[in-house]
Amino acid sequence: MAAPKKGRSHGAQSRPGRTLAFILIAMVALTGGMFLSGHTTPRLGIDLAGGTSITLKAKSEPGQKNAVNQTNMNTAVSIIERRVNGLGVTESEVQTQGSDNIIVNIPKGTNEAQAREQVGTTAQLYFRPVITVAAGAPTPEPSASPSGSDKGKATDKAGDKATDGGKGKASSTPTPTPTASQTSQGRAVTDALKADSSPTPSASSSASGKPTPSASSTPDAATAALQKKFTDLDCTDKAARSQVTSGVRPEDTAVACGKNSSGQWEKYILGPAEVNGKDVDKAQATINQQTGAWVVNMDFTGGGSKKFAKITSKLSQQQPPMNQFAIVLDGDVVSAPSVSSTLSGSAEISGSFDQQSAQDLANVLSYGALPLSFQEQSVTTVTAALGGEQLHAGLIAGAIGLLLVVIYLVVYYRGLSLIALASLLVSAVLTYVIMTLLGPAIGFALNLPAVCGAIVAIGITADSFIVFFERIRDEIREGRSLRPSVERAWPRARRTILVSDFVSFLAAAVLFVVTVGKVQGFAFTLGLTTVLDVVVVFLFTKPLMTILARKKFFASGHPWSGLDPKRLGAKPPLRRTRRAPGSPVGPVDTKEA
Repeated sequence: MAAPKKGRSHGAQSRPGRTLAFILIAMVALTGGMFLSGHTTPRLGIDLAGGTSITLKAKSEPGQKNAVNQTNMNTAVSIIERRVNGLGVTESEVQTQGSDNIIVNIPKGTNEAQAREQVGTTAQLYFRPVITVAAGAPTPEPSASPSGSDKGKATDKAGDKATDGGKGKASSTPTPTPTASQTSQGRAVTDALKADSSPTPSASSSASGKPTPSASSTPDAATAALQKKFTDLDCTDKAARSQVTSGVRPEDTAVACGKNSSGQWEKYILGPAEVNGKDVDKAQATINQQTGAWVVNMDFTGGGSKKFAKITSKLSQQQPPMNQFAIVLDGDVVSAPSVSSTLSGSAEISGSFDQQSAQDLANVLSYGALPLSFQEQSVTTVTAALGGEQLHAGLIAGAIGLLLVVIYLVVYYRGLSLIALASLLVSAVLTYVIMTLLGPAIGFALNLPAVCGAIVAIGITADSFIVFFERIRDEIREGRSLRPSVERAWPRARRTILVSDFVSFLAAAVLFVVTVGKVQGFAFTLGLTTVLDVVVVFLFTKPLMTILARKKFFASGHPWSGLDPKRLGAKPPLRRTRRAPGSPVGPVDTKEA
């Protein structure tokens, strides 16, 4: 049984070149991928590269009391942080300031503009039935049809599709007059308000905004006020759009604006919300396989699916444009598909989306609505001057520490220090290349704590080499030659290295999970370099040591090799006794162990 084991050991020792070739090929491949990706330097965090700092001030929605509290502020911080990181902007800093302010620091990067647009987006999503729709100008054109324009179509998981109906056609001759158009719209508004209003005086008073003695006169007053608001609305004016959506409650009949598939503004009168964003389970931006256009697919919760089925069942029996439902996000109509059959389970928002706009909408829907409304107080550009100074000081400290480590290795280990320095170089190259590739891949950004983690990793990596070298030197002190010393030392050193690195990696993992912000950068870098330490020791240091053990300079114990038996105080060579069966105990033949 001993012979086969020895043969396997010999075979393992004879192939260290293959292992070295493997890791060198991997290094070349990773480096080539780095240059092909067009990213040759790691992405930097806001403290090193600068970025944008946004101050948001929280405000309560109409009808809410004491909404600006610590619980809602913490929830908003969590949602905003997930949003910006969902866009690939990592190392962002989102934190409260005082009782009603949130500070968002976004590192300089390709998605910085998109992140700025979404940090304060309330993302209040509602599905409202369409009562009427017209062109977005204050005075409707004579050719405008109250049926409006469809902005998309809805699809459920079973494949039911809403029709593309509801598209108004502009007449070449001005046959309808503005008065006739307004009368038609007013009749639709009146009918809708009568259907939605309660006959009680209190409900009528709430709908009109002021008390009236007669319940029957309230819908007429509300109709006139709503019709005037709709007629005067100019959706091309940003201030007007913001004003018309301010203070609107989900249960109110509302006026809103949105763009059609041609990019033209349209204005809507919408009924009370039937489904809201809390009924959406998840949202994802995908490409419609039939049309090739970007869409946003939404899956509803169990309760949301029932609500959605109820509203689409009711709308499918209406005539255009009242067979449409508007998907309203923060008061703006993002899509208004028509419905021809009952839908449930999921919906597809389609329209004039490109990849970025579809992903932005899916992102805010996926992470939910903010519990508060926010007003952008200030936007400032953060320079990297302070971070650059700190990085410069940190790099100097790291260089001094590395120089001291090199001096120690050269003085104490002499020739073995070449193996240690080569291993450190390989580890540094792998760390740099992988950090660079992780920037575009997962949005990893290098900040000052991450740099500190990389510097700390130098000591962890050097410690692994020292453990291996000391095991070899212990074997030589026992009187063994270099080649068997390397193979006998490796199993014991391997166990020690794995246990040590496991503890370091576990500490980094726990730190990454329980912390946020920049500390996560330190933990991530520490964990990454710990894993690379194991890779380098197993695939580079050990094979290289096996190869050099065959060279005369090291095998003969040259004084500058770091393995001189005399300098190490080696014992006389170990002897193993051979004796014939039945012969008296005593040395008959000797062989070096």
